[in-house]
Amino acid sequence: MKNPLCWVVLTGISIAFIQQGLPVRSQGESQSDNKQMDNITIRQGETLFLSCSQGDFVTHTAWLNRSSILYAGEDKWSVDPRVSLVTLNQDEFTIKIEDVDLTDEGQYICAVQTSRRPRTTSVHIIVQVPPKIVNLSKDLVVNEGSNVTLMCLANGKPEPAIVWRIISPSDDSLSSDNEVLEIPFISRYRAGVYECTAANDIAVDTQTVELTVNFPPSISDGRDVGVTLGQRGVLLCEADAVPEADFEWYRDDRRIFNGFDGIEIEDDGPLSKLTFFNVSEADYGNYSCVAINKLGSANTSIVLYEIIEPTSSTLLQEMTSSDLEHTAFENNDLLEGPGAVQDGSSGTSTVFTPTCLLLIVLLHLLLKF
Repeated sequence: MKNPLCWVVLTGISIAFIQQGLPVRSQGESQSDNKQMDNITIRQGETLFLSCSQGDFVTHTAWLNRSSILYAGEDKWSVDPRVSLVTLNQDEFTIKIEDVDLTDEGQYICAVQTSRRPRTTSVHIIVQVPPKIVNLSKDLVVNEGSNVTLMCLANGKPEPAIVWRIISPSDDSLSSDNEVLEIPFISRYRAGVYECTAANDIAVDTQTVELTVNFPPSISDGRDVGVTLGQRGVLLCEADAVPEADFEWYRDDRRIFNGFDGIEIEDDGPLSKLTFFNVSEADYGNYSCVAINKLGSANTSIVLYEIIEPTSSTLLQEMTSSDLEHTAFENNDLLEGPGAVQDGSSGTSTVFTPTCLLLIVLLHLLLKF
């Protein structure tokens, strides 16, 4: 058979019979030699080499993918630029397919025509594809108590396994090995970053979703503050809320604004500060802090009260009678000196100057300080 084109066409017909399991006879009615090679597994994107041995007296050679011809001898029939000829001689016929894709999967056949009979070698190519997440829920903002559904779909071969978990804050109790993660009646403590992982034998693909949970303010109990007259005083109010709360301050039923009567209000995230730079008598009293966002409000009360600094006069006033008696007893020996007068009948000492005793007590107190 001199015409290569005719041989290739007949070879294609013969291969079609071979794929259907039908017997094929070459010239002289001799049965062709059919050889099945082991499957070849390759990863997507890699380069595939297909080779078959030639032998002596080879007249025609061709590589076919399913029913389409890739190469007939040195002649390229495929229009795919990724396919090229590597080696063609009496011993070997090798072609190369670069950047292998899933569409390249299937059966490949090397057909060789010798002077006696045709010979075919077939091999099945399996293309493995690393996982790729193709459909993922967008970042979500929901209100507390809502039902939440997160979706993660991925392609790959072998089919990838999907795993959901929350990574910030870390919580091993909230995970799923399904494409869909259901969170009923979500609470503020389930807000965070969720991770979807798609994995097969080839690789792993990971993507994240941020879930924000809105909730009304919850406010910490206010702590009363004591300040000395004329000093600086600060009232603190802290609230947990999403979105962040706005703060309002009140004295009785009257709202206080920044700069009002020398008062400064400073808000920093979840914390609000009400500062008095010079506390006066009129500043003492009960104050209310209100935290507000679009879902609700909360409030707390704080009392600003006066602290009186102790003085020397107040210290004397606070001195108890027992302290005076104790002090007088400790100094009784001093009264029995030359300044005392002896009663001739009783023999006891009598103080004729009470002012002296008071001076001694005061001296003793001053020595203590």
